[in-house]
Amino acid sequence: MAKPKQMIDALIEWDESLFLYLNSLRADWLDPVMRTLTGTFIWVPLYAFLIYLLIRTYRMQSIGYIVGIALLILLADQFTSGFMKPFFERLRPCHDPRWQGILFNYSGCGGQFGFASSHASNTFAIATYFWLVFRTHSSQWLFLWAAIISYTRVYLGVHYPADIVVGGLVGIASGFVVYHLIDKLKILLQATKEPRS
Repeated sequence: MAKPKQMIDALIEWDESLFLYLNSLRADWLDPVMRTLTGTFIWVPLYAFLIYLLIRTYRMQSIGYIVGIALLILLADQFTSGFMKPFFERLRPCHDPRWQGILFNYSGCGGQFGFASSHASNTFAIATYFWLVFRTHSSQWLFLWAAIISYTRVYLGVHYPADIVVGGLVGIASGFVVYHLIDKLKILLQATKEPRS
Protein backbone atom coordinates (compact mmCIF):
# COMPACT_ATOMS: atom_id res chain seq x y z
CA MET A 1 0.00 0.00 0.00
CA ALA A 2 1.40 3.41 -1.01
CA LYS A 3 2.41 5.75 1.78
CA PRO A 4 0.41 8.98 2.13
CA LYS A 5 3.39 11.11 1.05
CA GLN A 6 3.89 9.00 -2.07
CA MET A 7 0.21 9.36 -2.91
CA ILE A 8 0.34 13.14 -2.43
CA ASP A 9 3.49 13.38 -4.55
CA ALA A 10 1.80 11.35 -7.30
CA LEU A 11 -1.28 13.62 -7.19
CA ILE A 12 0.91 16.72 -7.41
CA GLU A 13 2.82 15.26 -10.36
CA TRP A 14 -0.44 14.41 -12.14
CA ASP A 15 -1.82 17.87 -11.38
CA GLU A 16 1.27 19.57 -12.80
CA SER A 17 1.23 17.41 -15.92
CA LEU A 18 -2.46 18.18 -16.50
CA PHE A 19 -1.76 21.88 -15.99
CA LEU A 20 1.05 21.92 -18.57
CA TYR A 21 -1.18 20.12 -21.07
CA LEU A 22 -4.21 22.36 -20.55
CA ASN A 23 -2.10 25.52 -20.50
CA SER A 24 -0.59 24.56 -23.86
CA LEU A 25 -4.06 24.42 -25.48
CA ARG A 26 -4.29 28.02 -26.52
CA ALA A 27 -4.91 30.23 -29.53
CA ASP A 28 -3.90 33.84 -30.20
CA TRP A 29 -7.50 34.95 -30.74
CA LEU A 30 -8.55 33.37 -27.43
CA ASP A 31 -5.93 35.13 -25.29
CA PRO A 32 -7.74 38.49 -24.96
CA VAL A 33 -11.07 36.69 -24.52
CA MET A 34 -9.74 34.70 -21.57
CA ARG A 35 -8.08 37.75 -20.08
CA THR A 36 -11.38 39.65 -20.28
CA LEU A 37 -13.46 36.80 -18.84
CA THR A 38 -11.13 36.38 -15.87
CA GLY A 39 -11.60 40.02 -14.85
CA THR A 40 -13.91 41.27 -12.12
CA PHE A 41 -15.50 44.41 -13.48
CA ILE A 42 -16.85 42.80 -16.66
CA TRP A 43 -19.21 40.76 -14.47
CA VAL A 44 -20.69 43.73 -12.56
CA PRO A 45 -23.75 43.82 -14.88
CA LEU A 46 -24.36 40.11 -14.16
CA TYR A 47 -24.15 40.69 -10.42
CA ALA A 48 -26.48 43.69 -10.71
CA PHE A 49 -28.96 41.58 -12.73
CA LEU A 50 -28.90 38.79 -10.12
CA ILE A 51 -29.58 41.29 -7.33
CA TYR A 52 -32.39 42.80 -9.41
CA LEU A 53 -33.95 39.32 -9.79
CA LEU A 54 -33.52 38.78 -6.07
CA ILE A 55 -35.36 42.01 -5.21
CA ARG A 56 -38.08 41.38 -7.81
CA THR A 57 -38.68 37.85 -6.53
CA TYR A 58 -38.46 38.36 -2.78
CA ARG A 59 -39.23 42.07 -2.28
CA MET A 60 -38.48 43.01 1.35
CA GLN A 61 -37.22 39.53 2.16
CA SER A 62 -34.41 40.10 -0.35
CA ILE A 63 -32.58 42.22 2.26
CA GLY A 64 -31.60 39.08 4.15
CA TYR A 65 -30.37 37.41 0.97
CA ILE A 66 -28.34 40.49 0.01
CA VAL A 67 -26.69 40.45 3.44
CA GLY A 68 -26.00 36.80 2.70
CA ILE A 69 -24.10 37.74 -0.46
CA ALA A 70 -21.69 39.87 1.58
CA LEU A 71 -21.18 37.01 4.07
CA LEU A 72 -20.76 34.59 1.18
CA ILE A 73 -17.94 36.50 -0.49
CA LEU A 74 -16.28 37.14 2.86
CA LEU A 75 -16.30 33.44 3.71
CA ALA A 76 -15.35 32.06 0.29
CA ASP A 77 -12.67 34.64 -0.44
CA GLN A 78 -11.09 34.85 2.99
CA PHE A 79 -10.96 31.10 3.50
CA THR A 80 -8.93 30.66 0.31
CA SER A 81 -6.91 33.90 0.34
CA GLY A 82 -6.58 34.50 4.06
CA PHE A 83 -6.19 30.92 5.30
CA MET A 84 -5.39 28.35 2.59
CA LYS A 85 -2.86 30.23 0.46
CA PRO A 86 -0.57 31.28 3.34
CA PHE A 87 -1.05 27.92 5.08
CA PHE A 88 -0.19 25.63 2.13
CA GLU A 89 2.24 28.04 0.42
CA ARG A 90 1.93 26.35 -2.96
CA LEU A 91 3.52 28.55 -5.59
CA ARG A 92 1.40 29.63 -8.49
CA PRO A 93 2.70 27.98 -11.66
CA CYS A 94 3.67 31.38 -13.07
CA HIS A 95 5.89 31.93 -9.99
CA ASP A 96 7.48 28.47 -10.19
CA PRO A 97 10.95 28.70 -11.81
CA ARG A 98 10.54 25.16 -13.21
CA TRP A 99 7.96 26.38 -15.71
CA GLN A 100 9.73 29.53 -16.92
CA GLY A 101 9.78 29.48 -20.69
CA ILE A 102 7.32 26.55 -20.74
CA LEU A 103 3.99 27.85 -19.51
CA PHE A 104 1.84 30.48 -21.18
CA ASN A 105 1.01 33.51 -19.03
CA TYR A 106 -0.81 36.35 -20.78
CA SER A 107 -2.23 38.43 -17.95
CA GLY A 108 0.36 38.73 -15.18
CA CYS A 109 0.73 36.43 -12.22
CA GLY A 110 -0.87 37.81 -9.08
CA GLY A 111 0.12 36.81 -5.56
CA GLN A 112 2.86 34.30 -4.84
CA PHE A 113 0.65 31.40 -3.70
CA GLY A 114 -2.27 29.82 -5.52
CA PHE A 115 -3.80 26.98 -3.49
CA ALA A 116 -6.75 27.31 -3.54
CA SER A 117 -8.18 29.55 -6.24
CA SER A 118 -10.22 32.48 -4.95
CA HIS A 119 -11.73 32.96 -8.42
CA ALA A 120 -13.07 29.41 -8.31
CA SER A 121 -14.19 29.74 -4.70
CA ASN A 122 -16.02 33.03 -5.25
CA THR A 123 -17.73 32.10 -8.51
CA PHE A 124 -18.88 28.67 -7.33
CA ALA A 125 -20.06 30.23 -4.06
CA ILE A 126 -22.18 32.71 -6.03
CA ALA A 127 -23.49 29.96 -8.35
CA THR A 128 -24.45 27.71 -5.43
CA TYR A 129 -26.01 30.48 -3.36
CA PHE A 130 -28.20 31.85 -6.16
CA TRP A 131 -29.18 28.35 -7.26
CA LEU A 132 -30.38 27.65 -3.73
CA VAL A 133 -32.12 31.03 -3.45
CA PHE A 134 -33.99 30.80 -6.76
CA ARG A 135 -34.48 27.01 -6.90
CA THR A 136 -35.00 27.05 -10.67
CA HIS A 137 -33.50 25.02 -13.51
CA SER A 138 -32.57 28.25 -15.28
CA SER A 139 -30.24 29.22 -12.41
CA GLN A 140 -28.10 26.13 -13.06
CA TRP A 141 -26.30 27.95 -15.89
CA LEU A 142 -24.40 29.82 -13.18
CA PHE A 143 -22.36 26.67 -12.59
CA LEU A 144 -21.26 26.69 -16.23
CA TRP A 145 -20.32 30.36 -15.82
CA ALA A 146 -18.29 29.51 -12.70
CA ALA A 147 -16.53 26.64 -14.50
CA ILE A 148 -15.57 28.86 -17.45
CA ILE A 149 -14.23 31.62 -15.20
CA SER A 150 -12.29 29.04 -13.21
CA TYR A 151 -10.80 27.50 -16.37
CA THR A 152 -9.47 30.89 -17.47
CA ARG A 153 -7.11 30.71 -14.49
CA VAL A 154 -5.49 27.53 -15.83
CA TYR A 155 -5.45 28.89 -19.39
CA LEU A 156 -3.66 32.03 -18.20
CA GLY A 157 -1.10 30.07 -16.20
CA VAL A 158 -1.94 31.33 -12.72
CA HIS A 159 -3.49 28.19 -11.19
CA TYR A 160 -3.13 24.43 -11.29
CA PRO A 161 -6.26 22.31 -11.89
CA ALA A 162 -6.23 21.17 -8.24
CA ASP A 163 -6.31 24.82 -7.14
CA ILE A 164 -9.49 25.21 -9.17
CA VAL A 165 -11.16 22.00 -8.00
CA VAL A 166 -10.50 22.64 -4.31
CA GLY A 167 -11.43 26.31 -4.66
CA GLY A 168 -14.68 25.28 -6.34
CA LEU A 169 -15.48 22.87 -3.50
CA VAL A 170 -14.80 25.58 -0.93
CA GLY A 171 -17.15 27.86 -2.87
CA ILE A 172 -19.92 25.26 -3.05
CA ALA A 173 -19.60 24.57 0.68
CA SER A 174 -19.65 28.32 1.39
CA GLY A 175 -22.80 28.71 -0.69
CA PHE A 176 -24.61 26.00 1.26
CA VAL A 177 -23.43 27.25 4.67
CA VAL A 178 -24.41 30.88 4.07
CA TYR A 179 -27.75 30.01 2.44
CA HIS A 180 -28.79 27.80 5.35
CA LEU A 181 -27.56 30.37 7.86
CA ILE A 182 -29.68 33.10 6.23
CA ASP A 183 -32.61 30.68 6.02
CA LYS A 184 -32.37 29.93 9.76
CA LEU A 185 -32.13 33.64 10.57
CA LYS A 186 -35.25 34.32 8.49
CA ILE A 187 -37.16 31.63 10.39
CA LEU A 188 -36.01 33.06 13.73
CA LEU A 189 -37.02 36.59 12.72
CA GLN A 190 -40.44 35.41 11.57
CA ALA A 191 -40.94 33.54 14.84
CA THR A 192 -40.19 36.66 16.89
CA LYS A 193 -42.71 38.70 14.87
CA GLU A 194 -45.55 36.23 15.32
CA PRO A 195 -48.02 37.26 18.04
CA ARG A 196 -47.92 35.09 21.13
CA SER A 197 -51.16 33.46 22.16
